[in-house]
Amino acid sequence: MATAIDQTIQQKPVSFDEFLARYSGDNRYELIDGEVFDLEPTGLHEEVAAFITAKLCVQIDRLDLPWLVLQRGLLRPSNSGMTAFRPDVAIVDRDRLSQEPLWAEQSVLTLGSSIKFVAEVVSSNWQNDYARKVEDYAVLGVPEYWIADYAGLGGTRHIGKPKQPMLSICTLVGGEYEIQQLRSDQPVVSLTFPGLELTADQILEAGR
Repeated sequence: MATAIDQTIQQKPVSFDEFLARYSGDNRYELIDGEVFDLEPTGLHEEVAAFITAKLCVQIDRLDLPWLVLQRGLLRPSNSGMTAFRPDVAIVDRDRLSQEPLWAEQSVLTLGSSIKFVAEVVSSNWQNDYARKVEDYAVLGVPEYWIADYAGLGGTRHIGKPKQPMLSICTLVGGEYEIQQLRSDQPVVSLTFPGLELTADQILEAGR
């Protein structure tokens, strides 16, 4: 299979507290508008996420930053009481975690000041990555959000026609994302990691 599968596994709306009680110990699930989604990433999906994680960890170490990569933790935007995203890659500021109200008991982040970077590897439910999460990560205050569409799954309004693999770099400016779309050998320009030397293809081809 070439894409990850997001399957809604129930019909009755689930609150955030109910979701934590039922699914907090299993990193396969995320909550979107009261619907629980079972995240079943393919091997190729995981290769892209692992490649991004490895390259960014090198930058964190090189810059000696007090940051860490969250392993499938939950991000809860303030504009929705029934949503908790579980991004493929999330980089958080360790020094800010003491201010997170839920962190001591649950791997849940609610403050944008704690989150430095998020990346999503596009799955078959691409609408969430390109639309819903763009909006909610901006509300949460995530400074930089990458959308790695290695299989070219997104709609043509997001990745053009004919559909091709695309890396979208979303940078938060004035509360909204400015989006730079990259493909093939175009260099990645990251405000969070200015020393990063990667091309779009290096990231996208990690899943091919």
